[in-house]
Amino acid sequence: MKPDGDADAAKEARIRIGWNKFRQLVPLLTNRDISLIRTGKLYSSCVQSSMLHRSETWPVGKENEVALQRAEMRMVSRMCNVEVKDRVPSKESRDRLGIDDIILIVQQNRLQWHGHVLRKEDTDWVKKCMEYEVESSRPIGRRKGRGQRLCKKMAKHAI
Repeated sequence: MKPDGDADAAKEARIRIGWNKFRQLVPLLTNRDISLIRTGKLYSSCVQSSMLHRSETWPVGKENEVALQRAEMRMVSRMCNVEVKDRVPSKESRDRLGIDDIILIVQQNRLQWHGHVLRKEDTDWVKKCMEYEVESSRPIGRRKGRGQRLCKKMAKHAI
């Protein structure tokens, strides 16, 4: 991640790593003799986990979510042997493989990390960083971004 908090570089690197892992496993992931559920488990444990490594700390914006979903759906389509012209919904392809949406996993990772930090002692530096507010000017009408507000919003949607 860049020092200014932008997740673009991290996202691009993780997608590239995911594609490299996918290419290594293509003979297994596209093999028709292996069930799609087993293929999905292999994909989830090797490719998805390498793509989402340390994603719990990413400040993921809409553009980053779209890029992650696009990369994942290209891989999923290849594993399911589905072409764009077949017009199969993304959810149906993921259900065949038994995998969750990558954005849902990112949100779960963030919530899990947030809970971990909340359980830390009040003197811990990580917990202090969550409550730290940067003194700076913002454009008129823009609210201060707070990690706690985001986590509450995600928790409400996860239930």
